[in-house]
Amino acid sequence: MMATVWIDGAWYAKSEAKVSVYDHGLLYGDGIFEGIRIYGGKAFMLDSHLDRLFDGAKAIALEIPLARGEIEKIVREGIEREGKGDGYIRLIVTRGVGDLGINLRLCPRASVIAIFDDISLYPRESYERGLAVVTAPTRRVQGDVWDPRVKSLNYLNNVLAKLEAQLAGCSEAVFLNREGYVTECTGDNVFVVKGGALKTPAPWLGLLEGITRNVVLELARGLGVPVEETTMTRFDLYTADECFLTGSGAELIAVTSIDGRRIGDGKPGPLTARLLASFSERVRS
Repeated sequence: MMATVWIDGAWYAKSEAKVSVYDHGLLYGDGIFEGIRIYGGKAFMLDSHLDRLFDGAKAIALEIPLARGEIEKIVREGIEREGKGDGYIRLIVTRGVGDLGINLRLCPRASVIAIFDDISLYPRESYERGLAVVTAPTRRVQGDVWDPRVKSLNYLNNVLAKLEAQLAGCSEAVFLNREGYVTECTGDNVFVVKGGALKTPAPWLGLLEGITRNVVLELARGLGVPVEETTMTRFDLYTADECFLTGSGAELIAVTSIDGRRIGDGKPGPLTARLLASFSERVRS
């Protein structure tokens, strides 16, 4: 299925979709985005994604030129145009067209883009066997420099850590913050299971509070699993009984090796499997 793209009021085929080279999203990474899954012909957790989109826009003084209801209408129409039962939406808001300077006041109107396509972050066999990940030498940009709760277009920090993972022969890398605490991966949140309890880094450590992350926390509580948002170091990763990642693109995927240390028995664990089953049921409900 060919991708469908909406840009500032018009629909385009993937091959025809273009933005100006003077767009500040391209020139400076000045903008925000959301990645939204389509399940059963519906955008999953759309309200939560739009909440985060509008909050992020407010945080960087970016005025979205469409009302929330208008964006919802675009999402519904895009899904209908694609005829997708399942798929992926990339919703983007840039500062818009300006000049070659950084002065945002010369960008008279923000640009809104919605891409309707598919996404596959990891090979299918990785969902069966689990991922090998490494710790990135590159540290997570700190909250006192840039608030990671803003899902901005400037992903260079993530890109460099992803490169380090690939150079190490792995698919993903774990970010540490300045103090050495685990925050997240380059595109996913991270969880561990220890002694039957589910643990994940607390948002204040410097991470994006993922939509899928919060759904999984809710599902775990519903299953009666003790849940803790806390501080973790690499020691907690290495000694975990189970480990897995979550994200709109990744969904839920087990981790079976970190920095060459086998996690648990080296296979996706039983609580990971239970949560995956609950998550699969939730997205179809």
